[in-house]
Amino acid sequence: MNNEKITLADALEFVVDNRGKTVPTTEKGFPLIATNCISNDNLYPSFLNVRYVSTDTYNNWFRSHPLPDDIIITNKGSQNGAVCFVPNPVTFCIAQDMVALRAKRDLIYPKFLFAALRSQEVQNQIKNLNVDGVIPHFKKADFNKLKLPNPCYKNQKIIGDFYFNFCEKINLNNQINQTLESIAQALFKSWFIDFDPVRAKIAAKQEGKDPELTAMCAISGKSEVELQQMTEDDLAELRATASLFPDELMESELGEVPKGWFKTDLSILADLNVQSWTKKNCPEKVTYVDLSNTKWGTIQQTEEFIFEKAPSRARRVLKIGDTIFGTVRPANGSYAFIQRENLTGSTGFAVLSPKHKNYAEFIYIVATDKENIKRLAHLADGGAYPAVSYDTVLNTPCILPIENKDGILNLFHKNVKEFYLLSASKFEENNILASIRDTLLPKLLSGEIDVSLLNRAQV
Repeated sequence: MNNEKITLADALEFVVDNRGKTVPTTEKGFPLIATNCISNDNLYPSFLNVRYVSTDTYNNWFRSHPLPDDIIITNKGSQNGAVCFVPNPVTFCIAQDMVALRAKRDLIYPKFLFAALRSQEVQNQIKNLNVDGVIPHFKKADFNKLKLPNPCYKNQKIIGDFYFNFCEKINLNNQINQTLESIAQALFKSWFIDFDPVRAKIAAKQEGKDPELTAMCAISGKSEVELQQMTEDDLAELRATASLFPDELMESELGEVPKGWFKTDLSILADLNVQSWTKKNCPEKVTYVDLSNTKWGTIQQTEEFIFEKAPSRARRVLKIGDTIFGTVRPANGSYAFIQRENLTGSTGFAVLSPKHKNYAEFIYIVATDKENIKRLAHLADGGAYPAVSYDTVLNTPCILPIENKDGILNLFHKNVKEFYLLSASKFEENNILASIRDTLLPKLLSGEIDVSLLNRAQV
């Protein structure tokens, strides 16, 4: 491969730039993504904490909108230089602190431009172009200073497709994990928020039907005819599950709850910050999990340190089944469910360790529920760095049976554990894919690896 370069400015046909004034927002409409939605860990923009604009604003306020195959790049703040690809169809709009880049297709293949901008060499250039200000800022005027690799178009396409295919596989695994999480959350909501099996029994009694059978249908999502086709063992387990739910609701300070259930908090199920490293018990090396690299259930990155040189906050010993929740700016969603051994967390996390392994998934879902995140964000104080105490996280409320809480939690664990195990395997697969992709990309861009070897490669 040759060593020719092309500037970003020369590679672009058009730049979608809506910066300069604040866009008016509404409570619903077209999603308006912010810099927190753009990450080098994701193929496409995510929709975390988005705002919205009206149809009129979408049609008349913006100078232009991204098109499929454009590349979004953030150019201000902590996410400066983050890059995502624009999907087809485009279901969002952009305004402050980012632009969308449209490639000159006769000169540069869009997916190659995406890969080149993600490469460490180009990312380093971006960082070095914004060293003069307190807030990192990659100026549009600097586009002619940013130099990109410029192989022949055939090789651009091979490299771009290679990089993009890996990203697509990672994106698919992320979608699978989101689906698995949604299924677990839906079951939690049905059992512990909406009390669907209880309401099914109440309705059955009123209609003169068998309450247990009706609850079994509600829990399994099957009809009575379909229940008859189940094995005896599965039917017995379903019957045992239905028996754990009462057939009556009672008034409480939280509204209607199942008879015999009570308001409590996670302290009856979890221990807080059980173990921390000290100079006497520390390992030689630690794999560090920080708040900034933990977002909305995913540990995006870890760092390896010799313990003596690790950050002073790298002290929390993390075990499989723990829930970690960042206490600083709780609305930022710095939480995760630990499914790997030998991790060390920041002291900025509240670490909730289940008193029994079968409590683990319930603790995680309760602690990270959207309403609880709102509660913690409301309780946070401290000015520039609003935070909650560790105990405030531990004291997250929940509703459980006064008697036999273990019975219902054991069954909940049995129903959702496979979702989390599969999710963990997909996450590890993504780590391997990302490692291969990011190891090969610079070698392909530099010519160290012959691009023709990838011509028939498939992810």
